[in-house]
Amino acid sequence: MQDALEAALAKFAVGPIATVCAGRTDTGVHGLNQVVHLDTDIVREPFSWVRGTNRYLPDDIAVQWCVPVGPDFHARNAARSRRYRYLLLESPVRPSLEAGLVGWVFRPMDIDAIRQAAGHLVGEHDFSSFRSADCQAPSPVKTMYDITVQRHGSLWCFDFHGSAFLHHMIRNLMGAFMAIGSGRRPPDWMVELLAARDRRLAAPTFSADGLYFVGPQYDEHHGIPSADLHLPWLGTCP
Repeated sequence: MQDALEAALAKFAVGPIATVCAGRTDTGVHGLNQVVHLDTDIVREPFSWVRGTNRYLPDDIAVQWCVPVGPDFHARNAARSRRYRYLLLESPVRPSLEAGLVGWVFRPMDIDAIRQAAGHLVGEHDFSSFRSADCQAPSPVKTMYDITVQRHGSLWCFDFHGSAFLHHMIRNLMGAFMAIGSGRRPPDWMVELLAARDRRLAAPTFSADGLYFVGPQYDEHHGIPSADLHLPWLGTCP
């Protein structure tokens, strides 16, 4: 995404422009509100930056808004927390129209067991058991502020709010939730995995298809818009 954005900005601004992104996402992960900042002497109205850049972007990437920010703003370092959403389809048949937009599980899932397991993750923990071998974060210790699990018919919504996330962390947590929700593991298995700090003992990494980077959270004075979480093509999911 960043390469495509910088290429589009270079065409619009007729010259190279470097950007800084709030965070990285895996291949196949969707970004609802990736925040990017850039420094430039070029003067344009915000709507001109949006429309002009979008003219040169591929169809699956679109700038949604543009706001001027002060010198104390940094897309990555100024973020107070980050949010992710995972959309899961529980169905005996694989996704069709939703293919690539949702994860899929064909086994019936127990929401009470999953919510109990999720409760063990809230707070500050060493998430080494859910960290990929390629993770470059300086510390595996992160704070999970909240995990909300909802179900709307066959569609599940998992909302994660944390200080920051490790590489593959959400997808690895989803793998554990699938094992617990299907009854193959008890909810307290999540406690064992946290204590073990060993990725080899946890569940396989789950699909990236249903993972959405909802975006970072900043102090209000920066004036950064929040993501619109209404996804009409997937039905009701607040």
